[in-house]
Amino acid sequence: MPALYLHIPFCLRKCPYCDFFSRDDCAALLPGYPELLRRHLAWAADHGWRGPLDTIYFGGGTPSLLPPPAVGELLAAAARHFGLADDAEVTLEANPGTVTLERLSGYRAAGVNRLSLGLQSLAPGPLAVLGRRHDVAQGVQAVQAARRAGFANLSLDLIFALPGQTPAELEAELDRYLELAPAHLSCYGLTAEPGTPLHRQVQDGALALPDGERYADAFLLVHERLTAAGFEHYEIANFARPGRACRHNRTYWERRESLGIGAGAHSFKEAGWGERWAVPADLAGYAAALHGGGEPAERLEGFDRAGAMGETLYLGLRTRSGVDEAAFRARFGCGVAEAYPQGVRKLQPWLALTDGRWRLTVDGWLLYDRLIQEFL
Repeated sequence: MPALYLHIPFCLRKCPYCDFFSRDDCAALLPGYPELLRRHLAWAADHGWRGPLDTIYFGGGTPSLLPPPAVGELLAAAARHFGLADDAEVTLEANPGTVTLERLSGYRAAGVNRLSLGLQSLAPGPLAVLGRRHDVAQGVQAVQAARRAGFANLSLDLIFALPGQTPAELEAELDRYLELAPAHLSCYGLTAEPGTPLHRQVQDGALALPDGERYADAFLLVHERLTAAGFEHYEIANFARPGRACRHNRTYWERRESLGIGAGAHSFKEAGWGERWAVPADLAGYAAALHGGGEPAERLEGFDRAGAMGETLYLGLRTRSGVDEAAFRARFGCGVAEAYPQGVRKLQPWLALTDGRWRLTVDGWLLYDRLIQEFL
């Protein structure tokens, strides 16, 4: 098991575009939550999950609401139950406004060596549209504090393709981000996920998202500006300096085993053709299962050979490294073109086999949701 994910489902206030499981009753429920995570880690170790761990990722929600001692205790428990690689990547997501130099130094001392900072924007207008609690100054201060705390491996989030955002405004955003010299950038086009306040605003006509053409222009602008600045566009939404790609997320895209701990967390087991499991997004049920000694997760699906082939392409083609033809053949007994002759033929303008790997072009990534259906 190379990867461990811990879900921290608490926020001071939920952002209007977010559809991840989180709650805002932090004061009442957060203090007892780390003990549930420690119980879950022990249960998983007793029921067949094995290390050592190559990556650990604290996601949410807002993991930076956890005090540093709690993070340190969880890391110690993970190391005790599964073992930890000497060069393990340990990431914690943090929001500006919830961190100080003292708190960030505490995370670094606890063993966190990669920080993912949820800036989302460095301009007042977009921050207001996105419902963020912090302002521009707090965002910059959080980056500066992270540097002083010793985080050389720093990732920043950017949301683009906002209502009314012009190419010049997006270019200015990218300039501001590059001035902060991050090691990694995660860049997401704004989408209205069903069930979110943003989706209701769009449905009611109160807010208009860019159309497909404007989104494509924004996506390509981000690609061109960041690659020209020396970043590798290594996954649809992710850019990294050399050697700074997120190893944890690569575990998912390469369809390797991962354990999800916490209410709302997901796991992947490599048994057979693969299985996906999820802990229900229910804190009371999560606590009851753990205190009762039962399995906290539910099996979502098991894959047959065809399903595993399709998911291998679905995940791998999101990345610049693509899908290794030899590995695909060794796993499934046939090559990609043999398994999907019609799909490969239809995608020929965007999909190519080079250096033994199947890859989509950047233009293909723009059409990803439509193109990938040929393999599902």
